[in-house]
Amino acid sequence: MKTAHLGHSSVLVETGRLRILIDPGNFSDLWHGLEDLDAVIVTHLHPDHIDPEHVPALLAANPRARVLVEPQVLRAHPWLEAEPFAADQSVEFGSLKVTAVGGLHAVIHRDIPRIGNVGFVVSAPGEPTFFHPGDSLATIPEGIDIVAIPAYGPWAAMKETVDFARAVAAPQGFLIHEGLLNQRGYALCTTAFWR
Repeated sequence: MKTAHLGHSSVLVETGRLRILIDPGNFSDLWHGLEDLDAVIVTHLHPDHIDPEHVPALLAANPRARVLVEPQVLRAHPWLEAEPFAADQSVEFGSLKVTAVGGLHAVIHRDIPRIGNVGFVVSAPGEPTFFHPGDSLATIPEGIDIVAIPAYGPWAAMKETVDFARAVAAPQGFLIHEGLLNQRGYALCTTAFWR
């Protein structure tokens, strides 16, 4: 299994001939123009995770791709032809399995209503297991080999993110959700997570 971080929360997962894009949001353009995708999956409705301006062109270029989204995404974007993908559901693409976990976005502030958020555990026989949490640090799946760790969000303090990374205990990982950081902030987070 290969994972490619395409900026902020966007990650391309490839195994064999299968290609799955996670969170094509508006803080990155490295996913623009991707073709031959088998699936596009979205953790939640915030535009840094699904870009309503550029996702239609992505889907037009990938007409056979299956589109799976956290259910509230469909209500926010009625133009989107997609399947709801809620926590505790799984889908298989050949030997590749994607399981949705979690259910709620992290608390941004007590006065802001919470929305849905699903993380994705991607696994295949004989391959490392990958976890993308979206915007929540609440779910800690077991047996994760590679974790995408949110570097910064208005919903997370560094201490919570470090605790999340330690609890998942994956031998490999990389930072996502870094679009809100400058180079100094990114370096600070990198140092904190890999001490």
